Amino acid sequence: MLLAYRKASKRKRGKGSAATFEHQLADHLWQLQDELIHKRYQPGAYVNFMIHDPKQRKISAAPFRDRVVHHALCNIIEPIFEAQFIEDSYANRVAKGTHRALERLQAYSQQYRYVLRVDIVKHFPSIDHSILYDIIADSIRDDEVMDLVQKIIHSGEGVLAEEYEMVYFEGDDLFAVHRGRGLPIGNLTSQFWSNVYLNPLDWFVQQDLGCRAYLRYVDDAALFSNSKRQLYAWKKALIDFLATLRLTIHNEQAQVIPCEHGIPWLGFVVYPTHRRLKRRNVVNFTRRFERNLDLYHNGAISFAELDASVQGWINHVRYGDTWGLRKHIFDNHPIKPPKKT
Repeated sequence: MLLAYRKASKRKRGKGSAATFEHQLADHLWQLQDELIHKRYQPGAYVNFMIHDPKQRKISAAPFRDRVVHHALCNIIEPIFEAQFIEDSYANRVAKGTHRALERLQAYSQQYRYVLRVDIVKHFPSIDHSILYDIIADSIRDDEVMDLVQKIIHSGEGVLAEEYEMVYFEGDDLFAVHRGRGLPIGNLTSQFWSNVYLNPLDWFVQQDLGCRAYLRYVDDAALFSNSKRQLYAWKKALIDFLATLRLTIHNEQAQVIPCEHGIPWLGFVVYPTHRRLKRRNVVNFTRRFERNLDLYHNGAISFAELDASVQGWINHVRYGDTWGLRKHIFDNHPIKPPKKT
């Protein structure tokens, strides 16, 4: 429980609910542990807000004490599933991440002529609670742990209901609309369970389809081959398999393209020889930078705050061929001393 608190409070100590929890840390941890042992623990209500990154997303933040429980649970069960994940699954995993996924995708684009890139429609709102529970239960046989898993899964029921457009699959009756679905975007458990939910897909593509060059980042996946016909056959098989998970893909966008034409991937367009940043990313950052620059020049924010807003973006885009772009942006937006008040 103490380890879970330390992970949950990382970069949040002294802020809001984390500070309140820390004020009587031992008491709060003992109380949480007692609730878990005696099965009295109940998740609290989420706080919802919208972000644009660049798509609009609804983020649901659990109370801090619940985030401690999420970390405690993941500390125990995540290593079990981590050992089952394929090597080329990159989201929310230690020593993986966005930039490793970019490197791997580019390496595959240098070895194969064609790529099929697919992404799932409304992935987090579509995750089916019963299917997720059954997948987890296949590996976790402890009833008390599974009771906690079920409580956390159901705590997100309805949070993303307005984001989901009902899809009926073969064998459904009219009651299918009432199936529990949706994982709150923002929960540690949601990010982890997303990988658990799609792990059967990963193994299906690699073992059943025999795709030797495949990778996935959350709900974005890419399959490579030197045969267009093979990739289109794999696409049909992939659609059929995803239906067993009650998921669908953006069918029109899932086309086989030559790798040399560039692959849209995690904010970049990746070519065998280089990577370009998507124009939308450049426009969004430039607007945000101009706003923050005005705030700094008017003394509304500190240089440290301005610099922090820039460094995160630079750390991401430096993995593309963006030196000239960065120089152009910053040369055309000089930083002046703030106005004296």
